[in-house]
Amino acid sequence: MAHNVIAEAKRCLNCKKPLCRQGCPINTPIPQFISTFLNGDIRTAGKMLFENNPLSSVCAIVCNHGNQCQGHCVRGIKGEPVEISTIESFISSAYLDSLELDKAEPNGIKVAVVGAGPAGITISIKMAQLGYDVTVFESKTEIGGVLRYGIPEFRLPKTIVDRYEVLMRKLGVKIKFNVTIGKAFGIEELFRDGFKAISIGTGVTWPISLNIKGETLGHVHYGVHFLERPDVYNLGKSMIVIGAGNVAMDVARTALRRGVKDVKAVVRSDRYTASEEEKEYAEIEGAQFIFNKAPVEITDEGVMFADTVCDENHRVISTSDKPELMKADTVMICVSQRPSNLILTQTKGLETNERGLAKINEDGSTSRPGLFASGDVVRGAKTVVEAAETSKRVAETMHQYLQNLK
Repeated sequence: MAHNVIAEAKRCLNCKKPLCRQGCPINTPIPQFISTFLNGDIRTAGKMLFENNPLSSVCAIVCNHGNQCQGHCVRGIKGEPVEISTIESFISSAYLDSLELDKAEPNGIKVAVVGAGPAGITISIKMAQLGYDVTVFESKTEIGGVLRYGIPEFRLPKTIVDRYEVLMRKLGVKIKFNVTIGKAFGIEELFRDGFKAISIGTGVTWPISLNIKGETLGHVHYGVHFLERPDVYNLGKSMIVIGAGNVAMDVARTALRRGVKDVKAVVRSDRYTASEEEKEYAEIEGAQFIFNKAPVEITDEGVMFADTVCDENHRVISTSDKPELMKADTVMICVSQRPSNLILTQTKGLETNERGLAKINEDGSTSRPGLFASGDVVRGAKTVVEAAETSKRVAETMHQYLQNLK
């Protein structure tokens, strides 16, 4: 821990109007859980955190705290904010170790959860606690989604993700691995087999391409694929990372830790979109940042970049017509992701928007009765805490829907 947890908790002012809570996407009761902890009741503090956000132990590690809770702490106005993430991590971890969740009596109603990422984990836990017979369908061999396959071990230990599988099974959740909905069977078959409500939380696992010449060459890869299995890549001594989000930062840091000596993160505009903390970590570990360069072609030697000019809103308004070669052994494209379209395009009555994302109502219901969606498959590549927040609300909507069927 960065600080003595108890000493850090004592710095909390227990504000009557906690700005830290307003800055949290899932409205964590920050002063309340801290004061409960200081009163010696760590179990109740942990329960408060878990009931508000089942992924609290994950969010305490991976959230952009500088822009959220800690960035809004009043102590940060004239000094250092309370390190809320450290306190939350300590309490949540201790709570998971001894967790015995309350669960309603089984009601015999079958619920399907498609995807075992942050959205699927949250919904399956909430619905199982309410007494539903929950089955999770996961395309890979382990749960976690982006938590396991998109965030490096040095940022989020996979042992934390493993604890959620143990918890889900304790609650009676069934997990079917190596099942991609839309291949052997789809949503229609799930309804046929007695599932009364289905939640889609498949995330955004397909990379968005640059659509430039040279993108199919053998030394060109996509960051989301690299992070899934970095050990299978032959990276060479130099790498260009195209992009400036948190995925790009994770790719750069992972490459440096795997022995790449020269890593350049090249950005089309004049700013990065990753959190300040992740950018600083990438920089201190050796990544170089180069701004105002637009990729126009990839060659065997590297990438041809053209200079760009941005306006005051950081939008590119002009691009030079004289691109120059930046050499590299490997090129990693990290501009964004989109959802797999199998389940979305093959499901009757399910509407999608122009970005290929599932269209939902405010409560998480889709255009098809009994079908719900949450997480990145609805909002695009966002954060873990945002997926948890929407999924918590969707679980409540599913519960109401199923109660009204009786």
